[in-house]
Amino acid sequence: MLQSPLPLPQLPENGRRFHVMAKPVGAACNLDCAYCYYLSKEQLGGGIGKGRMNDEVLEAYIRDYIAGQDAPTVEFTWQGGEPTLLGIDFFRKAVEIQKQYCPKGKQVLNDLQTNGTLIDEDWCRFLKQEQFWVGLSIDGPRDLHDAYRLAKNGKPTFDGVVRGYRLLRSHGVNVNTLCVVNRLNAFRPLDVYRFLVRELRSDRIQFLPCVEPRSFKGTAPQFWPADEQPV
Repeated sequence: MLQSPLPLPQLPENGRRFHVMAKPVGAACNLDCAYCYYLSKEQLGGGIGKGRMNDEVLEAYIRDYIAGQDAPTVEFTWQGGEPTLLGIDFFRKAVEIQKQYCPKGKQVLNDLQTNGTLIDEDWCRFLKQEQFWVGLSIDGPRDLHDAYRLAKNGKPTFDGVVRGYRLLRSHGVNVNTLCVVNRLNAFRPLDVYRFLVRELRSDRIQFLPCVEPRSFKGTAPQFWPADEQPV
């Protein structure tokens, strides 16, 4: 979950507040990260798979999500796969629907989790205008990041991710870095931290542990070997 840029509001006495992470692009992604727990789900028959949330489902989701909460702030989190594969127009439509169904006295916030490689000037202008909070995935300096986070063609992604991050920052977009702690960068914590803080100048950092064993793509969690090492 991304960290909201605003403090959590005081809930009414009988209020309902819950948080859902929507994956409107399913498991589709332009990267092929070795430790991704979700990428392989696109192969599920009749399951999550690849895809795109259609307009009817998008409107129903937004309408019901807002209506189901009594808190003054309603936070939408958009993930994937890679949500920017949907294009800006999808999120423009989402924002318009939010404005349509948001009643007086409520505020809607949006989070977007991305690998950053498809971010361009148009994306930055939109995200800034609509005050999205963006989480960008990066696993540390070049050698650590490119160890697992490769493109579909096997090429490294470090330069594209850093380019996207710097572009977001140059436009004043609220952005934090998300680092997956794996069996490589876990042994170089100072290198990771110094890179994120001193080189990227990230003032909000999140760490997510990688806990899946090597067989996770073809084995259900209840059958994971107890002694198998994580990715």
